[in-house]
Amino acid sequence: MAEYQNIFTRVQVRAPFEPGVPVSGGRFFRVGRERFSYWAGKLGDAQIGPIHLGATGVFSLVFGLVAFEIIGLNMWASVNWDPVEFVRQLPWLALEPPPPEYGLSIPPLHDGGWWLIAGFFLTASILLWWLRTYFRARALGMGSHLAWAFAAAIWLYLVLGFIRPLLMGSWSEAVPFGIFPHLDWTAAFSIRYGNLFYNPFHMLSIAFLYGSTLLFAMHGATILAVSRFGGDREVDQITDRGTASERAALFWRWTMGFNATMESIHRWAWWFAVLTVITGGIGILLTGTVVDNWYLWAVKHGVAPAYPDINPMPVTDPLAAGAAQ
Repeated sequence: MAEYQNIFTRVQVRAPFEPGVPVSGGRFFRVGRERFSYWAGKLGDAQIGPIHLGATGVFSLVFGLVAFEIIGLNMWASVNWDPVEFVRQLPWLALEPPPPEYGLSIPPLHDGGWWLIAGFFLTASILLWWLRTYFRARALGMGSHLAWAFAAAIWLYLVLGFIRPLLMGSWSEAVPFGIFPHLDWTAAFSIRYGNLFYNPFHMLSIAFLYGSTLLFAMHGATILAVSRFGGDREVDQITDRGTASERAALFWRWTMGFNATMESIHRWAWWFAVLTVITGGIGILLTGTVVDNWYLWAVKHGVAPAYPDINPMPVTDPLAAGAAQ
């Protein structure tokens, strides 16, 4: 029965070239010729192209490339332009934000200025790509669900690199560009503010993160399980419920204890994923601006127990004792 298990199938669906619905307006049209890729077909649709970038897409890629070059060249310069060391140390290299003494001013290029410039171009690139997703969805007559999910992730990005540093009055509060350096920043950030795990919005963010992975995995597995009945044609099953959606709904009702339709499960998963970054951004924004120590906050509100008093005897300050004599 292995041929019915889609994840192991040796059959690759290859449909004729599909140009898509006609889209009018704008000075940038679809470019490139259509082609088919065997390896792309292993993951999804084998067709590649033509591509529609539009003005927002073109400028987004240009700005993103500028940011990528600034970050990469600064990392390369930090190892004295040695290509071997650049490759070897790449996970540890970073483009750091300005030191605290500069506050919100514009520092010299070598002392955080490049970080500001790279951040500007990267942010512009991301925002332009958001506009592209929104306008493309509207042009195709689609809902803007993807654009707003992307906006939720942009919210967390802006909190970390722009909004919170503004509220704290220093660019030094932002995250460095780099793989391990940004992870080190996260660990130091948590320690500095009394363990981020006691932040209730961080708790919510993790709950939504784990919940969304569970929902997406279970939904994907359920659809694969009923794909032999046409369950992979979910839109058809939403508007014209067939045996695949009936079996999938029955399976969920029997195993999970509640109903899920071909449409509602996507709403569940969308909200869980979006709330992951929304609550995470709120938690980061409150850290240092409203709450200085999340552990003490948790003790005060009964979320965490206080450390036991291991030294009940009062401690005398030697300097104070000497002054008294």
